[in-house]
Amino acid sequence: MPVETPAAPQVQIQLQLDEATALGMYVNMAMVNHNETEFVIDFIYVQPQAPKAVVRARIINSPKHMKRFLHALQDNVTRYEAQFGKIDISGPVPHPITGMPH
Repeated sequence: MPVETPAAPQVQIQLQLDEATALGMYVNMAMVNHNETEFVIDFIYVQPQAPKAVVRARIINSPKHMKRFLHALQDNVTRYEAQFGKIDISGPVPHPITGMPH
């Protein structure tokens, strides 16, 4: 007879959000890199018509959390498209350094 593992109790986390973070930061590009132990996501703002890009945030995550993040993104995009229609991603993608399509 298999041994049943009791479910872990749900922990409710209270989030703290300062005013600057609550305002958000606009980005129009992200770059993802990884090694064996972590993923790094740089959220970048590429200035239109200028060969300049600024990393506005860097998130460093474990592989396990990154996979959970991926699933959360996939779920949210699916729900968004069900409500508002398919997201069109055709067209040129800006290059992270020059801002020009590659």
